Amino acid sequence: MLERGLADLSLRPLAGAVGSSPRVLLYLFGSKDGLTRALLARARAEELDLLDGLHKPGREGRVGLAVVAEQLWSWLTADEHRGLLTLWVEGYARSLIDPTGPWAGFAQATVEDWLAVLAATQPRAERRSAAGEARRTAVLAILRGALLDLLATGDRKRTTAAVRQQLAALAVSEHQA
Repeated sequence: MLERGLADLSLRPLAGAVGSSPRVLLYLFGSKDGLTRALLARARAEELDLLDGLHKPGREGRVGLAVVAEQLWSWLTADEHRGLLTLWVEGYARSLIDPTGPWAGFAQATVEDWLAVLAATQPRAERRSAAGEARRTAVLAILRGALLDLLATGDRKRTTAAVRQQLAALAVSEHQA
């Protein structure tokens, strides 16, 4: 799936690659889309583990949106995650194109999940404010927009510079809040 994407993938070669059969995959996941959702859920769990590692023990306050966003950007730009992220974009787009199909709600759930994760990095008072919600929405937009551009162009230097510039501005606004 990571090598071919969803459009060019059939279960037979996938089953062969993992030492199984198409029937077993269908039994376990229900469909190719179910298998893809499981793969994306696993990747999300790994990303959430990364975020959990950023929280400093014993403190109510978190490390802050800018610091967490920088760590996330490092994860997103790692070469070993490119195939998975390309697959995520394909699933996200399918959710927007066919909102009643097997991907129904995927894009919206992804946004809600990440906003919740980012909220957890904010101090309680900021987390509950409109300004705090706007800051985490901005972080999400910065990371996703830069990720799409990186996947399209492969220009890590330019996209990283843009992300860092925006995160520096965010860090200043966090300290002023």
